[in-house]
Parts: sequence; C-alpha cells; structure tokens
Amino acid sequence: MAYLKEFIDYGIMGLLFLMSIIAVALFLERLSFLKKVDIKKFQNKELLENALTKNITAIATIASNAPYIGLLGTVLAIMQTFIEMAKSNLAATKIMASLALALKTTAAGLIVAIIASVLYNILARKIETKLVEYGT
Repeated sequence: MAYLKEFIDYGIMGLLFLMSIIAVALFLERLSFLKKVDIKKFQNKELLENALTKNITAIATIASNAPYIGLLGTVLAIMQTFIEMAKSNLAATKIMASLALALKTTAAGLIVAIIASVLYNILARKIETKLVEYGT
C-alpha cells in the first residue's frame, strides 16, 4: 500500500497544484484580453460575449471540482491508515497523526477552489461591464 501514499502525495496534490496553475494562467490570459479588447469591432453582442467568455468555463470547472479531488485524496489516505492499522498494532498517536495528514488534500482542494472561484467572479464582473459598455 506504499504506492497509495505516493499517489496521494504526488498524484492528488500534483493534480491540485496543476489545476491552480491552469486557473491562474487562464485568469491572466482573460484579464489581458479584457484590457485590450476593442468592443466596437464586434458586429453583435453574441459574438462579443463569445469572445469575452472564452476559457472562463474551465476556471469555473476547476473551482467546482477541486474540493472533490481533495476529498478523494483524503478518503484514500484514510483508507491507507485503516489498512496500516489492520496490519500492525499502531499507537493512537500514530493513528491520529496519519488521519490529520490525510486532511491535507481536502485543505489543498478547498484552497484551489476558493482561489478559482474568486478569479472567476472577478472575470464575470469585468465581462458584465464590457457587455454593458457595448450596449451603450
């Protein structure tokens, strides 16, 4: 079951780290686009909205799925702790330490989700503003 610990530490935490990098990169790309876009060049509001909202669904998807990925890591780590408990007579302090460490992926998932949600909301507001500017 040692591979399970490696999967949790490197797989789940690595995936969450990658998701956070993607969310920030997409946010910066969209922010840059929103700053330089010339809304007068668009023929209609639908085309403008399409251009403005490109890639923000990915940020929302990261925000909504990061807690689940973190929770998956926690469940796997708890399973690993129970397996180790069954194999040997672990002291209560060792069990508590293992369970506490199991929660690290949930915390990481929540951090990624909170950041991605904030970034998404910032972009959503800026997009709303651009669409209102187009209508005036």
